[in-house]
Amino acid sequence: MKDWNALRERYLKDDLSARLGGLAANLARIKSLVQRGASSNTVEYLMRESKFFIEWTAMDAGIEKAADLVELQVQLARWQFGWSNIWADDGQRMNVAEQAKIWSDRVLEMSGLLSEPIT
Repeated sequence: MKDWNALRERYLKDDLSARLGGLAANLARIKSLVQRGASSNTVEYLMRESKFFIEWTAMDAGIEKAADLVELQVQLARWQFGWSNIWADDGQRMNVAEQAKIWSDRVLEMSGLLSEPIT
């Protein structure tokens, strides 16, 4: 069983940009794993973890970003709710992969990491 409290403490040590970047990375992993037909349980775990990341981040993100993050959290919950049916249908799975990519790009843009100079 995952120690969510320990993960939360470590996650909250990062600044907002890094937290959003981590969420974007999780969404990119979901896309990749779904496209490859990897473990359904792993994908579902990443969805659950991503929902926690949103919960721990939205309060620091400002109203517009928080609203987008809540929308994403609802989408993740919908996927989880119907996951066994989604996983069994190639078309639905590929739709999840496509949507996860869109969300990953959106959250990465939100993070500001793409516009920060490399030092």
